[in-house]
Amino acid sequence: MGSIVALVVVVVAVTVLAKLIRIVPQGYEWTVEMFGKYTGTLTPGLHFLIPFVYNVGRKMNMMEQVLDVPSQDVITKDNAVVRVDGVVFYQVLDAAKAAYEVANLEAAALALIMTNIRTVLGSMDLDESLSQRDAINAKLLTVVDEATHPWGVKVTRIEIKDISPPRDLVDAMARQMKAEREKRANILDAEGFRQAAILKADGEKQSAILEAEGKKEAAFREAEARERLAEAEAKATTMVSQAIAGGDVNALNYFVATKYVDSLVEMAKSPNQKTLLLPMESVGILGSLAGIAELAKDSFAAQRTPVQAAPQPPRTPPLPR
Repeated sequence: MGSIVALVVVVVAVTVLAKLIRIVPQGYEWTVEMFGKYTGTLTPGLHFLIPFVYNVGRKMNMMEQVLDVPSQDVITKDNAVVRVDGVVFYQVLDAAKAAYEVANLEAAALALIMTNIRTVLGSMDLDESLSQRDAINAKLLTVVDEATHPWGVKVTRIEIKDISPPRDLVDAMARQMKAEREKRANILDAEGFRQAAILKADGEKQSAILEAEGKKEAAFREAEARERLAEAEAKATTMVSQAIAGGDVNALNYFVATKYVDSLVEMAKSPNQKTLLLPMESVGILGSLAGIAELAKDSFAAQRTPVQAAPQPPRTPPLPR
């Protein structure tokens, strides 16, 4: 009997000691209740509680936690049905609020997040929901974090993991993407042909301008040459006229012979001319070329400095008769 009593005393002592000494692990906070009423929170470390008066209520995990959002069907603004899932990162900041403001924290947060996912995606087109995932995450984080703030919870991040449209819609999107790429390729080809045509036309324009400039320069030089030739011809004609006026017949012979020789040269240059026949009168005209030398001699003699006349020998006086 004594041993049983001793055993009961030991059990009671151990139980009292266990209720008296409480050790809270790091990363957790425990709420304390006195006869079922919240009185305080135990932080990590060693604590002492009066047994049977103070009890531990809820053991709250204060570390950042991950909550998987199960996939669900969502109808977008353009009536496309997509399947969406995600992941949520949250952290309890106030153990008392998280323990007593909501019955089941994880279930409440999960229901809130799934509802807001349907709301946000339902206000967007399919293309927007597929391409603006960062905007969706930001909207969800703002709404859910504000809604969970009274629960003493901080939602740090919400990520949409996958947005899966139906198979037929995916095939339609693939065909649309292919058509859009072909359209861009055709536009690029047309733009390339356009640029090539522009460059070719510009090159032809520059070539025509340079050719016209060349012809203009050649015509100008040809006109200048003809002008100088005409001036030389006029000067030569003036000199011949002056010589004829002075009574020099050789000048006239030079003029006629020059024109005759020029005519013979033009006849000889004819592409159809094989044989050249000279009339009898050409012998006399060609003979007048000798007058050219005389005319040149007279011209050179006129340009020289006149030489003083040699002294005449004295006359012999007449003999007396």
